[in-house]
Amino acid sequence: MDIRPILTTLRRHKTAAALIVFEVALTCAIICNAVFLIQSRITRMNSPSGMVENELVRVGVRGINEHGDNEALTRSDLALLRSLPGVKSVSIANQVRYGDSSWNSGINLTRDQKIPNASVSTYLGDAQFVKTLGLKLVAGRDFNADEMISYAKLREPGANVAVPSAIITRALADKLYPGQDPVGKVFYSWGDEPTRVIGVVEHLLRPNDWIKPGMGEFSVIFPIEMGYDAGIYLLRVDPSQREQVLKSAGETLVKNGPVRILSERNARVEDMADKFYQTDRSMIWLLSAVCIALLIVTALGIVGLASFWVQQRTRQIGVRRALGATRGQILRYFQTENFLLTSIGIVLGMAMAFAINLALMKYYELPRLPALYLPLGALCLWALGQIAVYGPAKRAAMVPPALATRSA
Repeated sequence: MDIRPILTTLRRHKTAAALIVFEVALTCAIICNAVFLIQSRITRMNSPSGMVENELVRVGVRGINEHGDNEALTRSDLALLRSLPGVKSVSIANQVRYGDSSWNSGINLTRDQKIPNASVSTYLGDAQFVKTLGLKLVAGRDFNADEMISYAKLREPGANVAVPSAIITRALADKLYPGQDPVGKVFYSWGDEPTRVIGVVEHLLRPNDWIKPGMGEFSVIFPIEMGYDAGIYLLRVDPSQREQVLKSAGETLVKNGPVRILSERNARVEDMADKFYQTDRSMIWLLSAVCIALLIVTALGIVGLASFWVQQRTRQIGVRRALGATRGQILRYFQTENFLLTSIGIVLGMAMAFAINLALMKYYELPRLPALYLPLGALCLWALGQIAVYGPAKRAAMVPPALATRSA
């Protein structure tokens, strides 16, 4: 189709054409970035934590006017918790995914290097930690009981206790030892003595992951036994008995030993995850609503302008029909016109989308917008434009030549 008549017509309606171009450009820029943000949030929410979340409950307790042997009381707590009905295994650790604290440290591959090879989250867990959380070992082995180290001894003044073994995540293993078997390799993190990797788990996310992309699974598990005063109890239970076990565990701990109070954050880990991702879900719904609203407004704008132009060009359409133009040619005329306007808007929108993404990268440390989102956004808007203009274009094609001529 010869587009020169279309360009000539558009030059006579510069303001209306410019409005459609601007509307398409703005929609393209916002939607490309909004869809990218939605996908990023969905990916984050679907990241495997590595844990059997539907079987885990978290219980913390603190003593008042503590006296005596906290280690002995912790062992007594563990024994009582393991005897509760519905409990499969129990561990005590310093932190858990979706928790309110995160222990972090740097890892070096040589003793004296200044810049660490990776920043990791350090989990301190007993011999039941891997089993209780349901972590999947993909290489090496779990901790043995004789490898456990007391956290209280590590905290003693002047203590120089080495931590000879650790379990790391597969993501961290790929970072530290790419293309190599990580089992048996050493790194430096705790003191001057090397720590040897004895096992690799498939996944274990940090307690929170507001960090640089790609570092969410950089986690290390050290065989260190916490006391109840510094750690939290993690119970793996039958999913149908979580509420009952959570209540029984709290009552058991309060009754065992000196006066103690329960943590206000005791909960099912699945509920902790639901609360943790609440902001992400809200943002997904908000951005989705913005995208839908923009698409509707853009479609209505195209329909309104096309209807106005059909009304204004009744004589022109009638003349073309009288000269032999078919209904299909009239229909394609308006579709081609819309395609040209939409294309100009999409080109400008892509430039705006890139600029918006640069600002988000600078001020909010978001990743770069993948190039794939730009052509997908273009296809979406092209399709939207053609669908929106089809109704007015079809009405224009149905105008009888004689009627159009008389209306002049």
